Amino acid sequence: MEHNSGKAKDSLLGKQTLYCSQYDPSLLFPIPRQEKRDELGINYSNLPFDGLDIWTAYEVSWLNSKGKPIVVIADFAVPADSEHLIESKSFKLYLNSFNGTRFENEQTVIDLWTHDLSNVCGSQVSVDIRSLEFEETLIGKLPGINLDSLDIEVSQYLVDSSLLKVNGKESIAETLNSNLLKSNCLVTGQPDWGSVVIRYEGKQIDHESLLQYIISFREHNEFHEQCVERIFTDINKYCQPEKLTVYARYTRRGGLDINPYRSNFEDEFDISRTLRQ
Repeated sequence: MEHNSGKAKDSLLGKQTLYCSQYDPSLLFPIPRQEKRDELGINYSNLPFDGLDIWTAYEVSWLNSKGKPIVVIADFAVPADSEHLIESKSFKLYLNSFNGTRFENEQTVIDLWTHDLSNVCGSQVSVDIRSLEFEETLIGKLPGINLDSLDIEVSQYLVDSSLLKVNGKESIAETLNSNLLKSNCLVTGQPDWGSVVIRYEGKQIDHESLLQYIISFREHNEFHEQCVERIFTDINKYCQPEKLTVYARYTRRGGLDINPYRSNFEDEFDISRTLRQ
């Protein structure tokens, strides 16, 4: 099955759409990652990080062989080194196309998701499903020191990487988080609300300047995945940590949340969701 690939403006975002309830993988719309990475000076053949885009889908259903609806929560992990990201509305439309389709068993659905998404992204996507009962155990707390109580002056609401500063010369290891991340959809301009975790080793990053920098995304238009890569790139450039991880949990929209993770030193992390998700 061929898929159109192109710029975000060519997707179905912000356009009136007919919803399909019969399985249709052609609904998926891939967007090349490299265009935005070019802005950041990131070379696809030599990425400065590893990572995943972890999508959690809360509105997932299909029919079993007897026509009875099955409802689950699904996690999809898209490798950061894949050629394409998936435009979110097309992903929702694709998942909705399962709603009225009968499948013999759960594994058949998982196999289709794995095949279709991997085909579109250009890299192997992993899929995990959970029952609604199990989901109740996943509410957690962001790791590290929360920056949001800092009494700072803020006047910049468009991304300003020059705000980032370090304190002293001694190397430390710390984990910081904030719930004040907000950006806007690249196409529709609708707000995207999120929380971000930054874990690093190196010269201490000035906490107030980091919070000002996070807040400076408030009127910035970019997809979730691109925002996280921008944060990673800017901190790496201006603070020069020896090790760095950036992980964001965005609140769901239309039954989907997107949680990008980028790191140059670790590949295990806690994906527990907060109450906002």
